[in-house]
Amino acid sequence: MKKNIMVVDDSALMRRALCDIINADDSFTVVDMARDGLEAYDKIKANNYDAIVLDINMPRMNGLELLRKLHTEHIDVVVIVASTLTKAGSKETFEALSLGAVDFVTKPENIIEARGGSFTSDLTKVLRAVLKVDTFKAEPTTSRPPSTEPKAPVREIKIPEITKPILNAAQVKKDIEAGVPKVSPVKPGNKLIALACSTGGPKSLQEVIPFLPKGMNAPMVLVQHMPPGFTKSMAERLDEISEVTVKEAEEGDVLKVGHVYVAPGGKHLQVVKKPTGDHVVHLDDSPPIGGLKPCADIMYSSLKGSTFDEIVCVVLTGMGADGTKGITDLNGSKKIFTISQDEVTSVVYGMPRAIRAAGLSNVVVPLQEVASTIIMNVGVR
Repeated sequence: MKKNIMVVDDSALMRRALCDIINADDSFTVVDMARDGLEAYDKIKANNYDAIVLDINMPRMNGLELLRKLHTEHIDVVVIVASTLTKAGSKETFEALSLGAVDFVTKPENIIEARGGSFTSDLTKVLRAVLKVDTFKAEPTTSRPPSTEPKAPVREIKIPEITKPILNAAQVKKDIEAGVPKVSPVKPGNKLIALACSTGGPKSLQEVIPFLPKGMNAPMVLVQHMPPGFTKSMAERLDEISEVTVKEAEEGDVLKVGHVYVAPGGKHLQVVKKPTGDHVVHLDDSPPIGGLKPCADIMYSSLKGSTFDEIVCVVLTGMGADGTKGITDLNGSKKIFTISQDEVTSVVYGMPRAIRAAGLSNVVVPLQEVASTIIMNVGVR
């Protein structure tokens, strides 16, 4: 059965182009259109859609105003932003993601370009992933490099009575003493957290990073698949609402405990050990890997040369399998503990599924338990 899509855009020509792109895929059909957020709101209240493709800049009620209204009224609908906003509008785009949009596609201003291969491919790919049209098929894993220490068997952690993640260091300590969640107790050591996510990541990160306590006893490096310009706005927003310090990574940044370093869009992030003993950020401008820049595989592989006692790898929602190759590579030379998000709470169960299929997950947890599981493994100062 085809998925029902609504297109919201103030340009009649762009609405037509979007409809043609979406209808060209046998999995979708555009069943409705709206010229602005106000018209879209009325239709959303009266009808059910599998997804909405939404512009931001529109008269009467723009895309952000519509998303705020839907958020306030707890109206749950899958929204993909298709906007001409570029770096100048990155804050608006990230706000849209924060308000519930699951992903965004940069829309060309020219109608001819909008009908071109790149935009058509990007929009269709996101729709298919978010609406779970494509069935994930993991490549068989016959062998992988042995860990330096035996890995604990994977455990799926689901704790329904816990509805909120930890809020501060004091609560973390109480959770550790109570054994919640039930993972290995914190062992002392010089540790690093390396997190990767893609589609659905910006919203999911707001359920993880703000709930890490200021005393988190490890630095974190983070790859979120986003174009240049957008990661800075994301880092700034996360920093505003978090106890830990969050910044877009810069060349030469020395990794400090309690800090989160976000890979800039358009650059690969690597961690390099300096003669002084410090670990610093190196931004690599080499070509995209599988169309991804930053690429999580590069981040994870770079950690082979580090001297951290343990790497806590975290893989959240996202299309594809980025991170699996890098973590497999890392697992052959470093002690790692891998946390992957579960299917129920993932917007797109691609990246975390690939990690689990490769036998790399130590624990599989719902999104609301990711922060506490991280702290259970790195501790607080």
